[in-house]
Amino acid sequence: MGFNTSTVLGAQGGFTLKPMPTPTVSDTNYIDFTSSSTAGWAQQYLPELYEQEVERYGNRTISGFLQMVGAEMPMMSDQVIWSEQNRLHIAYKNGSGNDSVVLATGTGVVTLGSNHSNAVRVGNTVIVTDNATGLKTLKCYVSAVSGQTFTVKSYKQSALTTVVSDGGAINVFVYGSEFAKGTASMSGELKPQFQQYNNRPIIIKDHFKIFGSDTAQIGWVETTDEAGQVGFSWYMKSAGETRLRFEDYLETAMLEAEEVVSGNLDTSVSDADGSPQSGIHGSEGLFAAMESRGNIFEDLATLADFDLVLKNLDKQGAIEENMLYMNRSLALTFDDMMAGLNANYNTGASFGVFENSADMALNLGFTGLRRGSYDFYKSDWKYLNDAAARGGFGDISGILIPAGTSSVYDQQLGKNIRRPFLHVRYRASQTDDRRMKSWVTGSVGSASYIGDDIMEVHYLSERCLIVQGANNFVLLKES
Repeated sequence: MGFNTSTVLGAQGGFTLKPMPTPTVSDTNYIDFTSSSTAGWAQQYLPELYEQEVERYGNRTISGFLQMVGAEMPMMSDQVIWSEQNRLHIAYKNGSGNDSVVLATGTGVVTLGSNHSNAVRVGNTVIVTDNATGLKTLKCYVSAVSGQTFTVKSYKQSALTTVVSDGGAINVFVYGSEFAKGTASMSGELKPQFQQYNNRPIIIKDHFKIFGSDTAQIGWVETTDEAGQVGFSWYMKSAGETRLRFEDYLETAMLEAEEVVSGNLDTSVSDADGSPQSGIHGSEGLFAAMESRGNIFEDLATLADFDLVLKNLDKQGAIEENMLYMNRSLALTFDDMMAGLNANYNTGASFGVFENSADMALNLGFTGLRRGSYDFYKSDWKYLNDAAARGGFGDISGILIPAGTSSVYDQQLGKNIRRPFLHVRYRASQTDDRRMKSWVTGSVGSASYIGDDIMEVHYLSERCLIVQGANNFVLLKES
């Protein structure tokens, strides 16, 4: 260092140079990039810079469930209405209150609660069982019908008390009829019965905004979004994540949506811009449909528990092929359970729905097994594992849904049609497809109009989920 420690002025006297007697790094001869004046965006020494952003949560998207198990179809109305067939045969099971079925004292008269519709006719033959165990049975002839009552006469026993105590609860199953020679036809007739359901779509939105100047700003960390776009522009990362988050919402909203109970939601709530909202009605999502019309099973832990689920499926539609989606804890329990039963389970021995191709099933993340007359295809469900989704709650451990289609009556077409048990309906017409809309406004790039010095990306979808034959679905929960 050959300089004296004197002050050296530039031609304009604009800076001061203070040479040091030894080659020492200091804040006077090197720019201190960690100081507040330089916003701390670098360091005094050149760092070993990893340009690539670390994806510490891996692929963070949680959608894909509905794409795999369902379908999407357009609709041109504010609601979807469908009808589901009731059971073909006639049976009454005792409940409580308005669902009761009791045998009047010593008379052989069966009284149905007001929630039961009396479809029994004179001449029918029935089986009467005790409600407590169902093990004591008696076959009877229906001799008279009046309103919510019908009279039964035993074929073998003079008194019905051999089955149930006077005034006790019973169950009844109609198994046929009997008439004497030369008698008239059976009086009355049974008409097909159906249960009608409906659902309404909801409008889902999201939005991303950036100032025009910031679109020209470059960073020093290379980012990659889930769509595979690589670059140093942070706004591209933010815009891409907004889209991915919205795509996830299209699925999670269909899973979690709830219908508004009258009076529970203030429909005068205002938007962010102060404009009033109305018509916030909600929709019936998958979990809500399963809670109200499906089957709920708690604490699936043993093979005996699983067999109870199968026995309940027997009482429903007995759909042979079913899909199981589980969180990690239940999936491990299930694997241990089935591995003890079938040595070939972990290698995937049964894959009927995948054309018996183990490669196809395993590539999709499924393990197949057969139990009783049912085929099951099990997969982990990321939505139930992600800590930022249902995995952070732990109340739902899995679902069982039937594979294939069901037959329902379509009100618009006026005929029976086949539809997947689980599918999405979205609003669409010749002028506007609202399955997933996106558009750009502002003055930046190729935005749709010249206005403020901004770029705004808008997302919108209007859709609802249709759950048909929910009695064949099982919601697996933690107690």
